Amino acid sequence: MALFFKSPLDIEIRLDGEDQRKHVDVRLDKRRKEKVPLFVDGETVKGTVTVRPKDGRRLEHIGIKVQLIGTIEMFSDRGNTYDFLTLGQELAAPGELQHPESYDFEFKNVEKQYESYNGINVRLRYFVRVTVGRRMADVIREKDVWVYSYNIPPDTVSSIKMDVGIEDCLHIEFEYSKSRYHLKDVIVGRIYFLLVRLKIKHMELSIIRRETTGTPPNQYNESETLVRFEIMDGAPVRGETIPIRLFLGGFDLTPTYRDVNKKFSTRTFLSLVLIDEDARRYFKQSEIVLYRQP
Repeated sequence: MALFFKSPLDIEIRLDGEDQRKHVDVRLDKRRKEKVPLFVDGETVKGTVTVRPKDGRRLEHIGIKVQLIGTIEMFSDRGNTYDFLTLGQELAAPGELQHPESYDFEFKNVEKQYESYNGINVRLRYFVRVTVGRRMADVIREKDVWVYSYNIPPDTVSSIKMDVGIEDCLHIEFEYSKSRYHLKDVIVGRIYFLLVRLKIKHMELSIIRRETTGTPPNQYNESETLVRFEIMDGAPVRGETIPIRLFLGGFDLTPTYRDVNKKFSTRTFLSLVLIDEDARRYFKQSEIVLYRQP
């Protein structure tokens, strides 16, 4: 429809206090980012909608409405969307517009039970949608908002201890101080070489996010390496200990999501990779839980 009909009006959506509100850089693609205003659970979303007819023309409409929508878009499911939040207000009854008109809206104390997420096969988004009803074709404008969910830090703190071994060739112990981290935390650990008969060239620690969407048999798993951190360059010797300190605050991480609206989950893994002189790779993964704290 947009190929044949130029929009007869402009719609502007302004949120109250938008310039003073914290914004989040949201990646649109590999090269582009967009700044989106940040909200939290229970916060009111309010603002002003301005509708401007173009060229001073008299414009008939069959009503103007505003909605606050929370939706999950499944790219692997033919692009289907699933709305889990829909709030609406009527801004104007059917009538005519000739001059710019502004309308206030307010959605009070909105429950935003999930955090916004831009993934590989799924996107969870919140947005304000304004619809000017027209007999030919509605004119629609959307404005995204971003939502953070803050969790109470877990009480239990358990360390991670694991072995990597190849019989009579290699035996390594590695230990991390805990298995749960907030997004600005520091991963502290150590690697201890008990037996080294392979010529290790270097060793790296990676943080991998595994995204699961859908349900069996139509379930999709995608892994993405978020961080790759070299912790050793050169051959270790028996009895050597290498300390690990990895600051998470500088990386684009998300919390662990468990079965969000029965549509998707994300899990995070620490992956220790050793590469020998023949370019063979030996690795061991252990799951960690990430959470966002206020």
